[in-house]
Amino acid sequence: MSIGPRVTRRTALRAAALAGLAFVVRPASGAPDPEIALAEQLFGRAPVPSDRLRLDMPAVFPNGYTVPLALDVDSPMTDADHVRIVHVVAPRNPLVRVASFHFTPRSGRARISTRIRLAEPQNVIAVAEMSDGSLLLAKTRVEVEINGCA
Repeated sequence: MSIGPRVTRRTALRAAALAGLAFVVRPASGAPDPEIALAEQLFGRAPVPSDRLRLDMPAVFPNGYTVPLALDVDSPMTDADHVRIVHVVAPRNPLVRVASFHFTPRSGRARISTRIRLAEPQNVIAVAEMSDGSLLLAKTRVEVEINGCA
């Protein structure tokens, strides 16, 4: 008569490995912001949230086909200190990278005003690559009522 399931060496090793994996994979209490993690995955390094980069979008917009977007980067736009590229990312769109805007010191100002499509309510992210290689991040939540990426 058997009292319970027989524990084999293989079963014990498998259980120990899974217990160790659960310990290693457990999220840290200070887990990074999901938008920062996405930007790090897309651009190869982690951006720093910054007030120098301002992303202005309406909190609620009736449809996702033409959502207004304005962004501005506080930069002297000199040869030594300027904005190279600003990327706009919408993580819940079918194509995550929405737009990239290139600047040079001759641009005068790193400012854009346009409209984008959004598939659904989501956080929109802007990442500015500066001339020194640093990445600045700004994000805003936009609620759309109609899918603009059908």
